Amino acid sequence: MRDEHTVICSPAVFELIAPDAPAVPVKVDLSYHSRDPFAVQASFRTGHGSAVEWVFARDLLHDGLITASGSGDVRVQPMPLHPNRVQLELSSPSGHAVFTTCAQTLGDFLHRTYDAVPPGCEYSWLDFDVALSELLHNDPARD
Repeated sequence: MRDEHTVICSPAVFELIAPDAPAVPVKVDLSYHSRDPFAVQASFRTGHGSAVEWVFARDLLHDGLITASGSGDVRVQPMPLHPNRVQLELSSPSGHAVFTTCAQTLGDFLHRTYDAVPPGCEYSWLDFDVALSELLHNDPARD
């Protein structure tokens, strides 16, 4: 566990891809918190007042820059015909969306996260007492 806390934020523009329609630019705020060192958060600003938040593994984003990654709600892969672009596919019970974005933007953001918390060192940044307390506090079996 570390006493210091690092937050990294990076704005990005993703393009929402829809069949038979032009791509729609969507502003996205990428963030990384050293207190949750395995995760990356993407905040999609839809223009309707509230953001749509997605949290996924930092490793998934990294791997998706190189090869198709993910098998669940989040899938990331390079675009073979556009080597400087990455495709991000999000699925939930309320819908499905496909985005593309600049691979360099994601790579730069990830590089900054690895400078803050190097790969393989994530466990040393976790506060297990706080995590356990939050789990127990939110445990429905205790209510």
